[in-house]
Amino acid sequence: MASKAGARTGAKRSAGGAARSGGTFGLAPWLGIAVIAILLDQVTKLTILKTFQYGEFRPLTSFFNLVLVYNKGAAFSFLAAAGGWQRWFFTLLGVVAAAVIILLLKRHNGQKMFCLSLSLILGGALGNVIDRVIYGHVIDFLDFHVGGWHWPAFNVADSAICVGAVLLVIDELRRVRRGK
Repeated sequence: MASKAGARTGAKRSAGGAARSGGTFGLAPWLGIAVIAILLDQVTKLTILKTFQYGEFRPLTSFFNLVLVYNKGAAFSFLAAAGGWQRWFFTLLGVVAAAVIILLLKRHNGQKMFCLSLSLILGGALGNVIDRVIYGHVIDFLDFHVGGWHWPAFNVADSAICVGAVLLVIDELRRVRRGK
């Protein structure tokens, strides 16, 4: 019965017997992309930490500054003013999300766009988890603005998460379109 289910879904069996969805990619390339995102994130954060004082900013264009700020909360400083418990809550959330993403990457490693998006989200999530564990906050330094309006400062990990989320939406829209 299991082989009929695998045949119906188009899953392929590897030499070890594990089901793969639609391709011959293993987990390693997707984890490699996540590691690259983590490395880019951490190198840029360390560079900013060594170059800037807290709160210091340097205009690069009329709409973009580099700035060193800390975020104890989540996106848009959500829960940043909470009593400190949020550090461990968001750390745990990031670790659980990473575990779920790794399981999804194992199950669907042949779906290129899906796995690319998950890999970027994984790298971004773990980049911010590293900050929370080491520093107790996330290091943000990219500051875009128009006139007097500033987008909340963010970092490479946040960018990887956002790009991954956009690719995930595009992948799902393509999947829905193919299904019609």
